[in-house]
Amino acid sequence: MIYLDKDTKCLVQGITGKQGSFHTEQMLEYNTNIVAGVTPGKGGQDFMGVPIFNSIAEAKENCEINASIIFVPAKFAKDAAFESIRNLDLVVIISEHIPVHDSLQIMNYAEKMGTTVIGPNTPGIISPGVGKLGIMPTHIFDKGNVGVISRSGTLTYEVASQLTRAGIGQSTCVGIGGDPVIGTNYIDVLTKFEEDDDTEAIVLIGEIGGNAEEKAAEFIKNNISKPVVSYIAGITAPPGKRMGHAGAIIQGNSGTAQNKIDALSDAGVKVAKMPSQIADLIKDSI
Repeated sequence: MIYLDKDTKCLVQGITGKQGSFHTEQMLEYNTNIVAGVTPGKGGQDFMGVPIFNSIAEAKENCEINASIIFVPAKFAKDAAFESIRNLDLVVIISEHIPVHDSLQIMNYAEKMGTTVIGPNTPGIISPGVGKLGIMPTHIFDKGNVGVISRSGTLTYEVASQLTRAGIGQSTCVGIGGDPVIGTNYIDVLTKFEEDDDTEAIVLIGEIGGNAEEKAAEFIKNNISKPVVSYIAGITAPPGKRMGHAGAIIQGNSGTAQNKIDALSDAGVKVAKMPSQIADLIKDSI
């Protein structure tokens, strides 16, 4: 497993909000190690036994913490992210609709501080049997040895469900987020999976727009020894069509599903035509 393991001790920023409280309850039920929450002005309270603090600095004085998950509205997300990046090793930003210039500043600061950021606009990360930092439905995941990387939350769920039904468990599933500017990317996660003893094969889920999948294909060709299976959504999308994500838009010939499929195939990746084929391709690979 990668990023989220038994040593991860997480706080929730925005724990008292509607989304924060709902998903904190779900994460606790999945035995995720949530040790604190932060909501300015709510310090001294608790949520389901989790102590709430006014700031991360205050939380760190009282608890051992190395990760954060952010459920704050987009207009406050940059400040929340800066606070967590300054203090912690791993930051998962669930928030949607963060302005691009805010995301750029967040990623520049994270690079400067050496902090891993997953997101924004991500379903998060789950290591089955250990915990989840995110919003994914836990019942569709099962512990195993296949790593999953995806730009799309719903496709992550679909593929994980297909794998689980086929008796193929997952080591870690990472939603990198669908925005044009994100922290952790395909290559970062591929590198981690290549080094991970718990991961024997990798599923890469992509979609139209940008060139992240083409870059990943080049990296796989030169650096990844483990079998990789892929699925690219949007094969029938016309130029200029967006698929829900700000990052999923085709401009001219750039970013088409066929370009991505060709690049991955050239790198030796088995590319499924439908999500339902992924489990069989994985079984053939390991």
